[in-house]
Amino acid sequence: MIRRRAGARLHGETCKKYAWRRQFPLCGRAGRHPRSPCARRGEGATSPWWSLRPPRHPATMAGRFNGDPFCAAVCPGCGDEWPRTRVDGIGQTAIRCEKCGADASPFVFTNGYTIAFDDERRVGLTVGKSAAEAFAADADRLMALPDTSIQHPILTFAPADLVGVATRLRPFLGQLGTTPSKAMPDSHNAGDFGEFLKGAPLAYSLTAAELVAHKTDGHMDVNTVREGAILICPVKVPGGGVYLGDMHALQGDGEIAGHTCDVSGTVTLEVHVIKGLKIDGPILLPVLDDVPYLAKPLDDAERARVAELARKHGVQDLEADAPATFIGTGANLNEATTNGLERAAELLGVSVPEVMNRATIAGAIEIGRNPGVVRVTFRVPLSRLDDNGIGAFARGLYNL
Repeated sequence: MIRRRAGARLHGETCKKYAWRRQFPLCGRAGRHPRSPCARRGEGATSPWWSLRPPRHPATMAGRFNGDPFCAAVCPGCGDEWPRTRVDGIGQTAIRCEKCGADASPFVFTNGYTIAFDDERRVGLTVGKSAAEAFAADADRLMALPDTSIQHPILTFAPADLVGVATRLRPFLGQLGTTPSKAMPDSHNAGDFGEFLKGAPLAYSLTAAELVAHKTDGHMDVNTVREGAILICPVKVPGGGVYLGDMHALQGDGEIAGHTCDVSGTVTLEVHVIKGLKIDGPILLPVLDDVPYLAKPLDDAERARVAELARKHGVQDLEADAPATFIGTGANLNEATTNGLERAAELLGVSVPEVMNRATIAGAIEIGRNPGVVRVTFRVPLSRLDDNGIGAFARGLYNL
């Protein structure tokens, strides 16, 4: 189990699409995989988190990747795979192959923006072309890149298609989880992006069965994985291999653009090991503000009304319950929903139709990421959570 504690900070002052911390950068990006010292395979680890990654909705460039632009770049000039690159100027042609000098970025933006944050990191505003270009010229500093980071800040592209759009900041981690039991790109450690590895012409190719067996769904882009939340993760390698990244300053449900305001930052985690818990994917206990309306714990007045209804209609036993979110992933949102429902049913020892009813009358189905990450949230009987070693975390988080 991973619990997100106080202390995450954004670095920098503007953001484009990569970076985070409560002292934000002007833009940035994050790190990878520390190990949890005591989890074993087949156990659960809990934790909270934060991170960063390249944009996804930009158009791909033919001839600049081998099957997958996210993890198999190819230089169109010399043909080198995973070419070493350098920055030459600013704009979408600034990423150049060190060997031959060719424009080597596998993506270009079809619509992009550069966003600046206020000093308190509470709000952001998209800026115009001149400001975006000034940020691009000082991208490493403004993105507050971590010392060991190996990347070219996306600020370098200086996009400015959206100008004068204001928004609020609410940072979270796009990636937080445990290491898969077979090597795969961290961006593909999920049922939707993992689809691109099936039979792919690259080193990380997987079969459908291998993807299901080895992934841990650490790349969720679920915006409720934020400060104060508890994330319960499967353990598929010795030590658990807790990792984090893809820190976002903000994001609407679904990350429909394929990217968001990624930033660099600092994260503090509290990690526990839940012995004997066998799960295939993450379970999230979100902070109360993020719990869907029907899934929120009843308050004292509501419980009194329910007790009166029970007396009136002869109901002897009232469930003691707590909200929980089961993360489902798949090639599309339908498959992800089915996966989340089945994971909940398996853990709780009930049928999928029962989970569907509970999620309908005391919960919600919400999009985590398009095309295939879903949140299945509902109030779960505390006795079932206790049976799996999770009840104490729910009681503590929701003051039950």
